[in-house]
Amino acid sequence: MKRVVVTGLGAVTPLGNTVQEFWDNIVAGKSGVSAITKFDASKFKTNFAAEVKDFDPEAYIDKKEIKKYDLFTQYAIAASDQAIKDSGIDFENMPEVDRYEVGVVWGSGNGGIMTFEQQVRDFYLGDGTPRFNPYFIPKMIVDIAAGVISIRNKLHGPNYATVSACASSNTAIINAFDTIRMGKATIMVAGGSEAGVTAPSIGGFNAAQALSKNNEDPQGASRPFDKNRDGFVMGEGAGALILEELEHAKKRGAHIYAELVGGGMAADAYHLTGTPPDGLGASLGISKALKDAGISADKIDYINAHATSTGLGDIGELNGIKKVFGDHPVAISATKSMTGHLLGAAGAIESVISVLSIKNDIIPATINTQELDPEIPEGLNFILGKSVHQPVNYVLNNTFGFGGHTATSIFKKYTD
Repeated sequence: MKRVVVTGLGAVTPLGNTVQEFWDNIVAGKSGVSAITKFDASKFKTNFAAEVKDFDPEAYIDKKEIKKYDLFTQYAIAASDQAIKDSGIDFENMPEVDRYEVGVVWGSGNGGIMTFEQQVRDFYLGDGTPRFNPYFIPKMIVDIAAGVISIRNKLHGPNYATVSACASSNTAIINAFDTIRMGKATIMVAGGSEAGVTAPSIGGFNAAQALSKNNEDPQGASRPFDKNRDGFVMGEGAGALILEELEHAKKRGAHIYAELVGGGMAADAYHLTGTPPDGLGASLGISKALKDAGISADKIDYINAHATSTGLGDIGELNGIKKVFGDHPVAISATKSMTGHLLGAAGAIESVISVLSIKNDIIPATINTQELDPEIPEGLNFILGKSVHQPVNYVLNNTFGFGGHTATSIFKKYTD
């Protein structure tokens, strides 16, 4: 098996549209939540979300081309462009980089749901004449972001999308990792994007009783682990990582952020939307990732928890963590308290956080949590309120999705 390292990062998030701005706000404990602006949410039970702010697609895409892409693809283009630039790879002028050995795996839970809503609404409000946008289908389908990243960079390696609900982009990263270490590519662009702040999404999750309705205090609404939490906060954006075979990265003198050393995927086989209270799916994914990395649980310094701020979800994950880690005082935090829940893109931006946590020896905090839920198992080490500066050698990143999907990745501080 070949070793795989992270050589580039990109981010478009509710806390900033560059990696540095995003990271600075995460460390500072800022909230990216505000009133919904993408549609009139006044009649909805929830009228706030963690929207991307001040995003300019023309910074990345020719003005005439923007109409071809749903917002989730625009976010994907921006994040992947940032990551490629950050990696120092110049596909046009670096003959040592073989484009036939460079691929893309990109995750999204909903794909072009904004386009789907607009097109179907316009049809049914019309006179029945089928006037659809010629780009309707390619704007909507989930795989199109991966395809566009490949096309714009002329990358001929493996190219596809992963869909495992809120585990989608972590699944993409693990699949890209496997592709490289098995020798099927030298570089992979991996990550995910989501643009789910739409009326159907908010309405649907409201109907499922999944979203917070704390309209009086939107910035304090995402409160993982808290006794008084009442649901998750919808987020949007994209995260991208450049994964590269170690010797290839060293040969071209790449800057190495961290090493990706393990990935575990499983299913809790329990419920359409709920997680088992005993944390079976979480413990399975975590255990498989640890085994894949060849390390024991006591090596992990920090867990970026999935922790969406839902009652059953938080408890199930923490019971799974307790089952695997026992009394090991691993630091646990939930950065969704700041970013909201980016659905299929959550694993990608939380992987960016995981990598930067290692690089900077900082563990970001969970904000908003005031009183821990008494159902939480004893002996867990939560980082609350303020970020902590301490050595970080291994980070474990959890993601779970509707349908029982679990995906866990492990990053390590790089040493030659």
